[in-house]
Amino acid sequence: MNGRGCLHRSGCIGILINVREAYPTVQEKSVLITGCSSGIGRCLALNLHARGYRVFASVKQEKDVEALRAQGVSSLVLDLRSSDSINSAVDSVLAATNGRLDALINNGAYGLPGAVEDLSREALRLQFETNVFGTHELTCRVLPAMRRQKSGRIVQISSLLGIVCLAYRGAYSASKFALEALTDTLRLELAGSGIHIALIEPGPIATRFRDNAYIAYKQFINKQYSFHRDYYEKVERRLEGSKPLPFTLPAEAVLKPVLHVLEAARPRLRYPVTAPAHLFTWLRRLLPGRGLDKVMMKVSGGGQR
Repeated sequence: MNGRGCLHRSGCIGILINVREAYPTVQEKSVLITGCSSGIGRCLALNLHARGYRVFASVKQEKDVEALRAQGVSSLVLDLRSSDSINSAVDSVLAATNGRLDALINNGAYGLPGAVEDLSREALRLQFETNVFGTHELTCRVLPAMRRQKSGRIVQISSLLGIVCLAYRGAYSASKFALEALTDTLRLELAGSGIHIALIEPGPIATRFRDNAYIAYKQFINKQYSFHRDYYEKVERRLEGSKPLPFTLPAEAVLKPVLHVLEAARPRLRYPVTAPAHLFTWLRRLLPGRGLDKVMMKVSGGGQR
């Protein structure tokens, strides 16, 4: 696994074989996945396609469509920042499936590192446009089809940072906390509908997330006039490097919990992924607020990691 995609030598294939042994083969079901150009989304698209799902792998840019189609996966453009793009993509998928959609996996998202006081209204709005508003709009757009068929699965790829906060991750964490709240509320409103919704909460995963975060950082953070300039010097070195965070797992680590949401008769509400996600799920429940703050500052090196 090289952290740039899903299949590398035998890594993802080995995971797929193990998952096939753990779950029975499914009849072809339709699933729409966002954010499939790399990382978790690409890994899910390729593996679910190999498992027999009819996958519609969406990407933000046209240039990434052909790479997925070359793997035999149906792919289309879906930009979560655009209502027109969302509506066009959903219309195309439902036209291809005679109006049926068995599952939606909301994976598309990005992170913007930076001190909260350095986040402009525009920067924060764009973070939410993709991670919250677009994801919410897409979910609402497919719900009528799922209600008509009285069944469906919605998988929300959240984050460890939707459970706890780290310094200099405020924009991303705020978006994931919002996603968690919308998901918990929607679950109550879907009671009795036959539609299940669940949250996947990964910790550090080897994807292109760091590269995309660096692009966003360079676009929106002006370190020259910031009180946090010294921190930004360090974050640039970190984002330009290749050293993974401790306990980082490959994208395949998300596959098994996603399959459980899609195929279990009664999916769980939340699925922490990676050791840090499991640990901080419990620490948030057990520690008082100031105690948790001290732990999070130590873990993040005062925000330097």
